[in-house]
Amino acid sequence: MDLVIGPLDLPAHVDEALAVQAVAFGLGADEVAVRRQIVLRHMTYPGARALGATTTAGDLVGFVYGMPNDRAHWWSTVVEPYLRAQDHEDWLDDSFVITELHVHPHHQNRGIGRALITTITDGAAEPRSILSAIDTESPARALYRSLGYRDLARQVIFPSAPKPYAVMGAPLPLRRA
Repeated sequence: MDLVIGPLDLPAHVDEALAVQAVAFGLGADEVAVRRQIVLRHMTYPGARALGATTTAGDLVGFVYGMPNDRAHWWSTVVEPYLRAQDHEDWLDDSFVITELHVHPHHQNRGIGRALITTITDGAAEPRSILSAIDTESPARALYRSLGYRDLARQVIFPSAPKPYAVMGAPLPLRRA
């Protein structure tokens, strides 16, 4: 299937994107409703941008969004003590944060996630990138490692998250396969 990776007007396509995230991440309707408001708020932040992976028929099958990190943002305030404990607090400065990256399960393992994350970080002015991922061995964590991300902090607890996360960071540009 031919796909186009390109800019995504995420506020205009938030429901399509969250439908992908819901399937990929196992979210229920209540979680999707909460995340909808979060995504819409995030896209108002300076430097926030999104990319989508769209079929030639116009179906969104994957998306990524991120922004320059800001220590005042909620995510940074949660991860900062964990990073400080590992002497990695400086990663919160001059970093482009990958806020969400999701590919519909029917389209995974085809290089779409890799194309989305490398393309969005290629456009970053910051010298490095950070993200958080569920702290378990998974295809997502393997992808991030293959791109040059390494663990900066593990067992990070986000309020209301059922599982601990790892915070990972990589210098930019990301490693190519």
